[in-house]
Amino acid sequence: MYWEKELETLPEKELRQLQVNRLNITLAHARRSPFYGELFGRNGNHPESVNDVKGIESLPFTVKQQLRDHFPYGFLTLPQKEIIRLHSSSGTTGNPTVIFHNRHDIDSWANLMARSLFCAGVRDTDVFQNIVGYGLFTGGLGFQYGIEKLGALSIPAGAGNSLRQIKLMRDYGTTAIHAIPSYLTRLYDVFREEHLNPQKDTRLRLLCIGAEPHTEEQRQRIQEMFGVKAYNSFGLSEMNGPGVAFECEYQNGLHIWEDAFLVEIVNPDTLQPVPDGEFGELVMTTLDRQANPLIRYRTRDITRIIPGACPCGRTHRRIDRITGRTDDMFILKGCNIFPMQIEGVLMKIPEVGTDYRITLETVSDQDTMVIDVEIKKDCFRGDLAFLDKLQKRLTHLIRDEVLVTPVIRLVEPGSLPKAEGKAVRVYDTRKR
Repeated sequence: MYWEKELETLPEKELRQLQVNRLNITLAHARRSPFYGELFGRNGNHPESVNDVKGIESLPFTVKQQLRDHFPYGFLTLPQKEIIRLHSSSGTTGNPTVIFHNRHDIDSWANLMARSLFCAGVRDTDVFQNIVGYGLFTGGLGFQYGIEKLGALSIPAGAGNSLRQIKLMRDYGTTAIHAIPSYLTRLYDVFREEHLNPQKDTRLRLLCIGAEPHTEEQRQRIQEMFGVKAYNSFGLSEMNGPGVAFECEYQNGLHIWEDAFLVEIVNPDTLQPVPDGEFGELVMTTLDRQANPLIRYRTRDITRIIPGACPCGRTHRRIDRITGRTDDMFILKGCNIFPMQIEGVLMKIPEVGTDYRITLETVSDQDTMVIDVEIKKDCFRGDLAFLDKLQKRLTHLIRDEVLVTPVIRLVEPGSLPKAEGKAVRVYDTRKR
């Protein structure tokens, strides 16, 4: 079943033509902004003449720093009186990145979110609890508008306060939830502390997860904890927020809505396109946003186009789960390491709990990686021989994965500090 069958199953040739038509409209809109007007003029580009989606490759990339450098209105294409909302990053270390929306943009975003939720199996008969932050963060309001557009009963619970979340779930018969993966693992721990089982003591039937990178192993753990499927969501605030791509019932990649976004995968070093199936950096262009279009925006997210058709019948291509970010990678002893590699190892070990922390530090002029790993309560029982064996096992497995020997510290469950919002996994304290 489809939310918009004609659009979701559009033959490839017609979908590409739709993209060309919308791309030319988008480029015309973009030229009205101070940034793109000056950029296109300086480079001698004539974006209105693009006749094929490949034609966009002749245009320059847009990067996050340019959004910050032209804060606040440098990318705006419309008079301020036509703008009805903005979302932005925190901007704690400088100018934030800000995206503006007119009424068309908000309506389009709400429809993309409704389509995404329907794709994952949410229906208008569901009770949907949205357990993420509202306000300038896009996850709360993005899902909220989509839930209401679809017609489900929404519970705008916001983030945190696990006891209250559980009470809401039980009082109102919540059937679907949206939350970040790291919070769901903490929520499950609270269920256990209250001697409750989400599989028996709630009416949950599906989860939507996203907003922070996570491994397939982490997803599988969450599904086992709650006894329902967890569908991956992908979005970024520069492209509206959530609703950029979503999994269908087959959970074999995320359908990226190509009527609203033009997708490229490029080699992050050469910036040249890579073939379908090969991992690279995701580059995106908005196709249905009027107030704040972005052209060839470098997301820094690493993924790939999954070749072949999806059994669900949707013709919009699928991207793989995000395996990391080019700006999350750290270098230790000459090796490029992504936190997701370490999480992938940890989540396969049954004795490992729900949280971990990576600290990079300098000891005796040598850079070292220390990984604090929470161990499940029933495993942290004071058996020193068992803990020593587990510590050595984790050391070997992670060394084999990242080619650097870590220092593993096993800690009690719940002992690591919890961040508000997205989990903070890496602390770099090395001497520079």
